[in-house]
Amino acid sequence: MSQEKVDRYKQEKANRKKNMKKEKAQNTLRKCVVVVVGVVLIGWIGYSAYGTYEAKKPKQEAQLDYSALTGMGTELEKVNGSAQ
Repeated sequence: MSQEKVDRYKQEKANRKKNMKKEKAQNTLRKCVVVVVGVVLIGWIGYSAYGTYEAKKPKQEAQLDYSALTGMGTELEKVNGSAQ
């Protein structure tokens, strides 16, 4: 082996613990990112499925009777007209 290879090996051996720690931290970070992306993806799919389910359900319609309001409007016009 050349001296260059020996020096490189010694340096690698001296930094082995630090490099292993760095690799473990990167692997843990990668796993956390994958889990977060998976949870977000599952949540998004669930939310979309629920929205689709709710959109297909029939909606209740309410009918309002405005006849009382129109009658009140004409009565107010009569009162305002006679007061002037």
